[in-house]
Amino acid sequence: MAKKAHVSETPATALLKSRGVEFTEHPYEYLEHGGAQHSARVLGLDPFAVVKTLIMQDDKAQPLVVLMHGNRTVSTKNLARQIGRKSVEPCKPEVANRHSGYLVGGTSPFGTRKAMPVYVEESILALPRIWLNGGKRGYLVGIAPQTCVDLLGAQPVRCALEE
Repeated sequence: MAKKAHVSETPATALLKSRGVEFTEHPYEYLEHGGAQHSARVLGLDPFAVVKTLIMQDDKAQPLVVLMHGNRTVSTKNLARQIGRKSVEPCKPEVANRHSGYLVGGTSPFGTRKAMPVYVEESILALPRIWLNGGKRGYLVGIAPQTCVDLLGAQPVRCALEE
């Protein structure tokens, strides 16, 4: 019988466990700049169901989290309009790391250093299951998408663009 790869607990998995959320662990070999497309490919998952955690900021440099399909990009104009901001842009990696407490490529929306508003692409909530980062590079967790609303207060938005 193959031994299951051990993954050390992260702030994200600690939060999920403390709230009684059932999740599955999916470690994989991390590839610099591989993103959600790479993790989906090596784990045999649909990239539409692998969710990216993006740390962005508004026109006042206030951070926010956007959960987006692995094979889509964020229309920052549409997002800004829907959340009542003048503009939204991705944070520089070092700024994103400071806000989230995670390294870019290993950012989870759960257990972030700072409390930030979370926005989720509406169609993600219609999926039966999603896989998103578990708090370290090369590690996804599988959860019910409603968990993002229940634990994070994620607000649905429609800002996906085909890649």
